[in-house]
Amino acid sequence: MQEYSLYVHKIPVGVLGASGYAGRELCALILGHPRLSLAFASANAQRGEHFHAAGSSITFAAPEDVALASAELVFSALPHGASADWVARTREAGARAVDLSADLRIGNGASDVPYGLTEVARAEVTGAQVIANPGCYPTATLIAILPLLEAGLVVAGSTISISAASGVTGAGMAPRTDLLFGEVTENFKAYGVANEHRHLREMRAMVARTGADVDLLFTPHLLPVARGILATILVPLSAPLADPLAPLRARWKGERFIEVSAEPPALRDVVHRNVVRLSARMAAHVRTPTLQVFAAIDNLVKGAAGQALQNANLALGLAEDAGLPA
Repeated sequence: MQEYSLYVHKIPVGVLGASGYAGRELCALILGHPRLSLAFASANAQRGEHFHAAGSSITFAAPEDVALASAELVFSALPHGASADWVARTREAGARAVDLSADLRIGNGASDVPYGLTEVARAEVTGAQVIANPGCYPTATLIAILPLLEAGLVVAGSTISISAASGVTGAGMAPRTDLLFGEVTENFKAYGVANEHRHLREMRAMVARTGADVDLLFTPHLLPVARGILATILVPLSAPLADPLAPLRARWKGERFIEVSAEPPALRDVVHRNVVRLSARMAAHVRTPTLQVFAAIDNLVKGAAGQALQNANLALGLAEDAGLPA
């Protein structure tokens, strides 16, 4: 096993599935973290290959060759369906785990694992042994709509419509014809249509926790950019809001990684940052009072690796913002 840092008082952590986009982002964040060291980084197909991050060279080890017990916490960035088994092995080895796959998320069959939407589940995440990291689209969407649902502002029986566009890194690193440069560049398209996208399960489960009687209609799109998500969300309200930003500001007051702005966000406001940037406007010329809510995140940072590290910091008793780009 290769040692990447030998600093006194640093906590060793490992990354499974480190060769993917989220895994690589995690490695870079860990290498720049003031209190963590990278004990191992595993990859299957790329075992033995090298990756440069944060001024260091990382050699990917085979998953079966890593010593899980050498880490106090292991991030699993393995594919959906394969991750849960490795999380179980991690726990048997005595380490905590943060799972970036859908395997243990709310709405996906797991019931006893904290859903690490950090600003909502901070109490459950703090000191936790296992944490299910949310998906990227749910992170942007839920941070945007939960304040409205919790305050009882949404029309009962109505449909919240979510149109969100993501950079191509959100589709993962597996080679696919539809993700070739010639297919993506100068193009824009919807996918996962008919309200069947897998992220809807965790969104619906979290909405159900509020007790709100609403449907979600979610349409994801593929952007010809590397990273970032921009969501435009239409929320039917029981009455117009004099200050459309008031519910967002009240709910997320004091949250370092949630920004509420008078102007709708752009991707350049959030890329390479661990933030959700929000804005809202009352829609004109419609019969039903409708709030347009805008949310932007970096799908690899706040939507994946950054939020995973935010959760790991709390699980390990560290400052929540340690090592995170705000």
